[in-house]
Amino acid sequence: MTGAAADGEAVTTDADGDVVVDVGLLVAHSPRSDGVDLAAFADRAAHDVVGELASATDASWRFHAEEPEELTDYDARYPSEFLEEAALRMVEGPYDLVVVVTDVPLLSRRERRVPGLASPLGRVAVVSTRTLRLSPRDQPRRSLEDAAVRWNGAALLLHQVGHVLGAGHDAGGDSAMAPFTFDAERDGVPRFDTTLSRQFRREASRIPEEETDARGPLGRLWFYLASVARNPGEVAAAVVRSRALALPLSLPKLSTAALVPTLVVVFSAETWDVGLNITDGTAALFAVGSILLAAVYLLFSHNLLFPRGRQQVLTEHVALVNVAVFCILVLAMVGLYLLVGGIMLTIEYVVFPPNLMTNWPSLEDPTVGVVELVRIAGFIATIGVLSGALGGGLEKRTILRHLVLFNDRP
Repeated sequence: MTGAAADGEAVTTDADGDVVVDVGLLVAHSPRSDGVDLAAFADRAAHDVVGELASATDASWRFHAEEPEELTDYDARYPSEFLEEAALRMVEGPYDLVVVVTDVPLLSRRERRVPGLASPLGRVAVVSTRTLRLSPRDQPRRSLEDAAVRWNGAALLLHQVGHVLGAGHDAGGDSAMAPFTFDAERDGVPRFDTTLSRQFRREASRIPEEETDARGPLGRLWFYLASVARNPGEVAAAVVRSRALALPLSLPKLSTAALVPTLVVVFSAETWDVGLNITDGTAALFAVGSILLAAVYLLFSHNLLFPRGRQQVLTEHVALVNVAVFCILVLAMVGLYLLVGGIMLTIEYVVFPPNLMTNWPSLEDPTVGVVELVRIAGFIATIGVLSGALGGGLEKRTILRHLVLFNDRP
């Protein structure tokens, strides 16, 4: 049955009126195994943590084992590489959260191997057994049935779910939200700090679980807007955490495609002619329109919307992910605009002789001051944004998803 949360959202409740959180448990195993042992480990870890989650959130937690997914190889992966399948399972469930358990190494945004990472906005936690099974030198690898692996796996799962619920790291060594480290002597599940209980209870009661099967762009657009209006803080937190303005520095192909043509255009008299004669309003409108157009083009050309497999059904938390991805793309294009514009302005001041453009034959009595130089640099940067999006694109789609959605620390 469903009830109403404090802010008016519908939430799932059981026969006793308690809030119910449904979690999809997805096992993604390497080709070297059949996934049976890994699935048993995941089920056991879920069983071990459900009591502490229920106590901390004052809600009933139900873990649902999904059909295991076999990976193509044993290579290390970003957690965002599991996001496509997790989002699809989340919609089909539907689930409030999805936990992915894998046996391949997991990479952070700093290319470090980590035991697990979480996406609060995507409501996805990814846990790897790779680091849990590592043993001291000259000793065999720990098995998944090892007691230390069991309890550390449960502690890791609990820790990542805590991140999904919005908790940060706790300095306390015994807290479930203390930075995770493998403890060979661990023999039980850690507890959440009592100060987190109120936050967790509020978060559990308002986990977005609205869904729509609206057809047509207008119906889906309305659902997106309504979802963001109910959860503006979650989208804003993801945007701030992503550091989107610096994203072009992580995408060299995009930046190169934007810079190469502008290095030619900046030495063209026609470009200076246009830049000197357009109004500030026209230049600003051209820049804004180009940034939005570039973001929309990248969004659809790289198929960044979730989920791809079943577009007719959309849940609210998946809608929030899509909105966050678009906002990040817009800010990334703003960052690209500032990068190209700054380089063009530097060239104008450092490379060009001071009186060169005032004596350019094709320009009639031009006045080239600071405002004009900034306007010309902005105009050229606008061209660069369009050429970058069209010619460079996103060579690594997983980088965008990883930077946008997942924490940078386990």
